[in-house]
Amino acid sequence: MLAKTKSCAIIGMESQLTEIEIDISPGLFSITTVGLPDAAVQESKERVKSAIKNSGLHFPSTRITINLAPADIKKEGPIYDLPIAIGILLASKQINADITNSLFIGELALNGDLRHTKGILSAALFAKEKNIKTVYVPK
Repeated sequence: MLAKTKSCAIIGMESQLTEIEIDISPGLFSITTVGLPDAAVQESKERVKSAIKNSGLHFPSTRITINLAPADIKKEGPIYDLPIAIGILLASKQINADITNSLFIGELALNGDLRHTKGILSAALFAKEKNIKTVYVPK
């Protein structure tokens, strides 16, 4: 099953739309992240897995592919934890929501809490500029 969420890459003071595509397919358990992720984005797999499980939800034990598009822009930091988690929950049909006009930003703690990340103001201004109606950020 495929799901898409939106976030943004923070490049200095600028932001660029990033689509997070999650594909869950049959096969042995694996998580692959593509689209120029840095070490913090690669580590998000473990944060997201723990956060989903410790929030009382089910983490799929199948093959998961995470694509961060566009692929030619380096993705940095834990800003993608929340959109990846939402994408996995959508793709695994644990939640059902219309998020076509939403942007997600935030680092996940292992218990599922959201932590502040850098670039939230830039991302919120970017969302306003692009007429994205809802932005989900840490409290």
